[in-house]
Amino acid sequence: MLRELEAAKGDVVEHKDSVGGLVTIGVIPTVAPYLLPPYLTAFSKKFSQARLTVVEEITPVLLERLRAVTIDVAILALPVRGHEFEILPLLTEQLFAALPAKHKLGARRSLSLKDLRTEPFLLLRDGHCFRDTAVAACNRARLNPRIIFESGQFSSLLSMVGAGMGVSIVPQMAIDKAAACRYVRIADVSATRTIGALVLRGRSLTRAHLGFLKHLREASAA
Repeated sequence: MLRELEAAKGDVVEHKDSVGGLVTIGVIPTVAPYLLPPYLTAFSKKFSQARLTVVEEITPVLLERLRAVTIDVAILALPVRGHEFEILPLLTEQLFAALPAKHKLGARRSLSLKDLRTEPFLLLRDGHCFRDTAVAACNRARLNPRIIFESGQFSSLLSMVGAGMGVSIVPQMAIDKAAACRYVRIADVSATRTIGALVLRGRSLTRAHLGFLKHLREASAA
């Protein structure tokens, strides 16, 4: 009943031919600075009466906030556990090895992580879902990475890689051409990351919520 009331309140502030109201978006840190800015800018231009609020958190926190209805939409890496969510896949991206600019393998078009078995690794710290993605890629290559540096930001990892401290694994959207790194695609058909949007199953969504989800779907398909 409370969810129905919340949706009804959101619809009251929306005019017949416009989309207004508040949309609270949760997003993981490894997606927020890369994917979200153009999506939000385009949505705000299209629906100027809608108000957007963004929360950046790791996946477990976002899922709990979805359950508690303190956020409306979560944008994160799939898959996730739980039948209480409705999932809208948005895009799938390749994973790349980030190497120092003068690395001997930097000119390759692709490589196996086994080729980096003697290299020190720089990875995201525990708690970030991409850490699990990177470790899973290493496991498939039967590689036990020697991790010498951990961070919560791709930018920090790439700065250290550019300084020659070691190598890393990053998703395609995090590639920073300004960093002193070379990026080589990982030759593993499973070395991908899928990003999706989640809402709580059974929750009544306002026109603003539905408009934002439609915008995400259309922008990702463009």
